[in-house]
Amino acid sequence: MLSIWWVWGAAALVLAILEVVVSGFVFLGFAIGAFLVAMLLLNLGLVLSLPLLLLIFAALSLVAWLILRQLFALPRGQVKRFHDDVND
Repeated sequence: MLSIWWVWGAAALVLAILEVVVSGFVFLGFAIGAFLVAMLLLNLGLVLSLPLLLLIFAALSLVAWLILRQLFALPRGQVKRFHDDVND
């Protein structure tokens, strides 16, 4: 059942919507991973077992998260400094 490409596409859409609601780039890597699994299943027409699909999803999500972390990181040598306390 979970090897159907549109299930992974729907999961990617739900995770992307969840990323918009809960900011912080937490779910974006997972959404990209689910989308890439959906595209692999759609384009290649593979029928894979659930553990293998979850392994591919985890690997692609990790790679997407690492790339996003590099894209949205502060420039080298720059440090965030807070001069005001939130409670003031």
